[in-house]
Amino acid sequence: MSVVRLELEGRLAVVTIDNPPVNALSQAVRAGIVRAVDEAEDAGADAIVLCCAGRTFVAGADIREFGKPPKPPWLPEVIARIEACRRPVVAAIHGTTLGGGLELALGCHYRIAVPTARVGFPEVNLGLIPGSGGTQRLPRLVGAERALDMMISGKPVGAVEAARVGVIDRLAESGDLLDEAMGFAREQASGGERPRLIRDLSVDPVDPGFFSDYRKRIARRTRGLMSPERIVRCVEAALQVPIDEALRQEREHFFECMASPQSSALRHLFFAERQAVKPPPGVSPAAGGPEITHIAVIGAGTMGAGIAYSCLGVGFRVTVLDYDEAGLARGRKTIEGLYEGGVARGKVSPAKAEDGLGRLTTSQDYGAVANADLVIEAVFESMAVKEQVFARLDRVCRADTILATNTSTLDVDRIAQATGRPEKVIGTHFFSPAHIMRLVEIVRGDATGDAVIISALALAKRLRKVGVVVGNCFGFVGNRMLYGYGRESQLLLLEGAAPEQIDGALQEWGMAMGPHAVGDLAGLDVGYSVRRERTDLPDDPRFYRMADVLVEAGRLGRKTGKGMYRYESGSRAPIPDPEVESWIAREADALGVERRAIDAQEIVERCIYGLIVEGARILEEGIASRSGDIDVVWVNGYGFPRHRGGPMHYADTIGVDKIYARVCEFRDRFGPMYWEVPNLLEDLGRSGGKFADFKPGA
Repeated sequence: MSVVRLELEGRLAVVTIDNPPVNALSQAVRAGIVRAVDEAEDAGADAIVLCCAGRTFVAGADIREFGKPPKPPWLPEVIARIEACRRPVVAAIHGTTLGGGLELALGCHYRIAVPTARVGFPEVNLGLIPGSGGTQRLPRLVGAERALDMMISGKPVGAVEAARVGVIDRLAESGDLLDEAMGFAREQASGGERPRLIRDLSVDPVDPGFFSDYRKRIARRTRGLMSPERIVRCVEAALQVPIDEALRQEREHFFECMASPQSSALRHLFFAERQAVKPPPGVSPAAGGPEITHIAVIGAGTMGAGIAYSCLGVGFRVTVLDYDEAGLARGRKTIEGLYEGGVARGKVSPAKAEDGLGRLTTSQDYGAVANADLVIEAVFESMAVKEQVFARLDRVCRADTILATNTSTLDVDRIAQATGRPEKVIGTHFFSPAHIMRLVEIVRGDATGDAVIISALALAKRLRKVGVVVGNCFGFVGNRMLYGYGRESQLLLLEGAAPEQIDGALQEWGMAMGPHAVGDLAGLDVGYSVRRERTDLPDDPRFYRMADVLVEAGRLGRKTGKGMYRYESGSRAPIPDPEVESWIAREADALGVERRAIDAQEIVERCIYGLIVEGARILEEGIASRSGDIDVVWVNGYGFPRHRGGPMHYADTIGVDKIYARVCEFRDRFGPMYWEVPNLLEDLGRSGGKFADFKPGA
């Protein structure tokens, strides 16, 4: 069956793209559009309607062609053919019209859309720019500033707003898009005038300093990124040179971005995130658990309230249980405050807030959670406390109830042993703040059943989060690796690097925050408590020495106004503290650590390569099913820069052989305690392999 078909309705031609699931612009679709337009003209059609079957107009490029040389006809050639058509061509838009789909629509002479449609240019999220005229046609319709905002944010806009600013010519209000599109096309044909071409329009002039000011405005949120600057240059060209020259420059910038490591990294994440949310090898996708409608959350603290709010927001009934009446009151107040904030920002309607709070109950009685389909424990990070909670849940909950722990580090198998149903126990490690962070580590224990894993993945998807299935060990994937990263940042302090120097080097490299600022934000006492739970800490007095010293001195971070940095009242800005620097020097002297000047390159390499080394061990042990899963965890949970693709992809980009050689240098220089080379890293380093090609257990 052809993916593009032509039908004649009297003297009107209807060209329908039918390439499920999202009508992507594959080579067959592109060729089919050109052929259909040729045939429509040959048949003497007065006008052409371009529409799509299924749930959406063209939602973008065919992802199977990403990174491959494009096959003719290229999309610019398809658009040029439509523009050259002597009869009006109307795009009939529904669903999500994104990227190349919107460029195709802008190449048509007119656009009609249902009010629920959305349009946009998300290419920046893949390190790309609109490369088929989008940077030139959009400014001609909406002006330079609005076009830049749309393309650099990557966020789609609704059809009503698109019509208001001129992207859409008419809204189809009757509910029959094709019928209204055909009527619109006949109207345009009846006038006998030459069809309007967006390329013939001019861009409204801007103030002389506009582009300079715009670059300053976006500098912080586009730090280190390549494609936003290329988009700005293309829109500049739209005002400065003829459109054919501007289109040539756009295409040049597009291919420059496509060939860049940044786009490679972002495209890697695009695929890795889609792979990560699928059942891991060995887990049957057909396994089905109980339908989840009622969720219980144990613990009304910040994390429990955030999880409860997330569940309420997608329609679950939620019961929050806590042993303390005052704690329950605080938890309810937190949830109410989150709803109030959502309403104030226009993210949640008052009706939805009222509905959500209407599905919330609180209790101190375990009997209130007896009939929950899923229980998520979010109590203090103590094995003894969690064992008590799970033993109690095992006694009161239905036999088919799934019992999930929000532990960030503790042994899920040991927690499961507190119950008589280990096959129903799983880890669901939410990240704080739970209502904002996208990541959930789904921790499978030795006995966790396939149906429970499938249910946890479905829950994450419904919560609009990225659920990544990982194995059970201390810290799982994210926090286990964090110890390598944090360990090096702590050792670097003793060796001579100041906290602000370490944080500055890693932020400049691309991390969202430096490790010491993150520690202060999270609370230094959190990590301190976790380390007290561990029995496998290295026999090294330097290990997290400064973090321990600060906690024991009452400096817990932002919440006490002092941590690794100090904080002035009402300010979140970290201020270097000479007292901390003197304490670091004192501790280094007591430990016999010789202090020296340390450059930014060593700081970055030791911290990031520390991540990679631990990631290699995690892959060796089968804790992660794929190197891409590790990348998804670190990008979505720990502020690793998306444009570097995650630690394992970054290693592949640098070259695993180069990483291996540098780690060997660190081992020889600092000793094998932390820099012993994992077998996988050595094997790949010697063979020229990549982490992306490694399959645990293969």
